[in-house]
Amino acid sequence: QVQLVESGGGSVQAGGSLRLSCAASGRLFSAFGIATMGWYRQAPGKQRDMVATITSGGSTLYAESVKGRFTISRDNAKNTATLQMDSLKPEDTAVYYCNAVRALDYNVFWGQGTQVTVSS
Repeated sequence: QVQLVESGGGSVQAGGSLRLSCAASGRLFSAFGIATMGWYRQAPGKQRDMVATITSGGSTLYAESVKGRFTISRDNAKNTATLQMDSLKPEDTAVYYCNAVRALDYNVFWGQGTQVTVSS
């Protein structure tokens, strides 16, 4: 199994910034590692949606709603991923989940989630 531990959530006023971090550990099979790491979010009563993803080669994908405001990065050597969130809006309020796809078998793993609350 792979464990993902998130940190950095919290409460902030609109226009502020937060930085989320995710650290992966466990059966990563270092010769293969993690293919893709990403962040997803789920607001109350809504489905879980992709926010941003990044491949081991550094290719990124962002939801339209966060383009230009959020930046995803990763450290392959440390198996960590970071989401820098700037110019936060109340609609960014959600539980944010870290996601990792193991390269060996493309199994998907999730973190426990961290709450982000943006007040107007």
